[in-house]
Amino acid sequence: MSQINTNGTAQEAAALGARARDRAMDAVAQAVPAGKRAGATAVQGVRQGVQGAREWAAPRIEQAVFDAREWAAPRIDDAAEAVTTTVAPAVSSALHATAEQVRPADPVKDRGLLSWRWLLGAGIVLAAAGAGAAIAMRRRYASATEEAKNATEPPEEDRAAQDGDASVGSEVNGRVTSPGT
Repeated sequence: MSQINTNGTAQEAAALGARARDRAMDAVAQAVPAGKRAGATAVQGVRQGVQGAREWAAPRIEQAVFDAREWAAPRIDDAAEAVTTTVAPAVSSALHATAEQVRPADPVKDRGLLSWRWLLGAGIVLAAAGAGAAIAMRRRYASATEEAKNATEPPEEDRAAQDGDASVGSEVNGRVTSPGT
């Protein structure tokens, strides 16, 4: 081969490369807007797909929620009834008992019949009444004894006469006895 053919082939190859580059640049120039359009179309397609999915799923989700609530409501009622009849009375009585333990003493209630202060006062009054009755009985006994003694003893004039006569005597109960009787 000659040099002319080799140079021509190199020039042709360079021209061919330049044309390929130009075509590639044209393809890129056309591909960028096409890609943008494709991206916008894809986004629009996705939006439409999401909207379609939403429209398809919304009634099904609403129905599923309705079905779930319809299933759960009677079971919740049953659970509430079970708690009311079994647990609630026990909890209620425990709370009432705790409230009674926590409640402070009522000052008005403290003055009731069984109050320790009232019982102490009643005991003191009864003890004083008993002591007064004992003193009164002792005085009455002493007074009655003195009266009985005075009633059985003869007056002073008779006493002098009786001192001379030893045959007649008297006892504490007031009976007069003679020595032979």
